[in-house]
Amino acid sequence: MGLVTGLLKLPFAPVYGTVWVLDQVVAAAERQHYDPEPVRAQLAALVAELEEGRISEEEFDRREDELLERLEWLEEYQRRIRAAGR
Repeated sequence: MGLVTGLLKLPFAPVYGTVWVLDQVVAAAERQHYDPEPVRAQLAALVAELEEGRISEEEFDRREDELLERLEWLEEYQRRIRAAGR
């Protein structure tokens, strides 16, 4: 039965290959989107802007709060993914 099934599925091999490639692209995009490292880099750049006097304390506080909230959300997401075994 395996040989017959394999032969019947052969015409659909390009479709299976395309689906696999799309799955890989989506997985890579998700890893990049949910990566907390860019947010940490933005926080470091924000501190540098404050130290160089390019932004005010109020602007720093506002943007820092946004970035810390985003970072907290991303780290929680990463913990849930690891707990789920993905």
